[in-house]
Amino acid sequence: MARNITMIDAITEAMAQEMERDERVFVMGEDIGLSGGVFKATQGLYDKFGEERVLDTPLAEGNIIASAIGASMVGLRPIAEIQFADFITPAMESLVQQASKIRYRSAGGYGCSLTVRICCGGGTGGGLYHSQENASWFVHEPGLKVVMPSTPYDAKGLLLAAIRDPNPVLYFEHKKLYRTAKGDVPEGDYTVPIGKAETRRQGRNMTVVTYGYMTSLCLEAAEKMAKNGIEAEVIDLRTLSPIDKETVLESVRRTNKCLIVHEDKRTLGIGGEISAIVAEEAFEDLDGPIVRITGPDIPAIPFAPPLEHAWMVNTDKIVAGMEKLAAY
Repeated sequence: MARNITMIDAITEAMAQEMERDERVFVMGEDIGLSGGVFKATQGLYDKFGEERVLDTPLAEGNIIASAIGASMVGLRPIAEIQFADFITPAMESLVQQASKIRYRSAGGYGCSLTVRICCGGGTGGGLYHSQENASWFVHEPGLKVVMPSTPYDAKGLLLAAIRDPNPVLYFEHKKLYRTAKGDVPEGDYTVPIGKAETRRQGRNMTVVTYGYMTSLCLEAAEKMAKNGIEAEVIDLRTLSPIDKETVLESVRRTNKCLIVHEDKRTLGIGGEISAIVAEEAFEDLDGPIVRITGPDIPAIPFAPPLEHAWMVNTDKIVAGMEKLAAY
């Protein structure tokens, strides 16, 4: 049976059900126990599973991830929370030098079944250190899987898939979606496959490739364009590593145009990789240039509301990009 619930509720439900199903699963992070997390994603888990499986940690991201890696290597399945993506940098050494390489360096002798939940994204007045969407940092590292859901259904299914995966998975959650994204989510057990994109809207005039919070904005922009006779196909990547290039290429070869939208900064963002894939493998199918709508190359998202609004990708900017591409 499916219920209409928020993304934050879908995330909480996934953790609770998997902890109930598998006693090896535990959660750890800052303020996740007694207080239920700063966004209440772990609310109720402490009361149900106790302090041995819901661990409040010091404010030390590097220690959180290093400890979780050690736990995974002795057979446990930790879910480590990074309260804000901006503060993941102290854990970079553990993630990039250790978690991503454990299976390779041990010739398969050790695995690292680690799930890292990471709150990310701007548009909420978080300012410089509570607003980044920096998933592309980790897409560059073979050995790490990177996912970012855009719907409550995918939020639960991808999280269950991540926890059960024998490899480290970075699970990015856009805070704008926590309570604004609502949808039907089954009560029971199911998974969404890691590495498979989803076509959210069919179209014949252009392919729009996006993920996370930007998916809803792209769908809004596509509906506006449809009023003028331009039908955009919207592909939600869902997984940023590995990228489902087959779904992207099939669509581009059919629509002959490609627009890429992401909130992250422009240089070396996911859009650059998608552009390269399309240019290398579908160049002769294109009837126009590949267009990217992204965040600007500015060090941080401003705190002042007018400046934050100017920084953020929005529906109007996406529509402008669609109009530009449609003109070719």
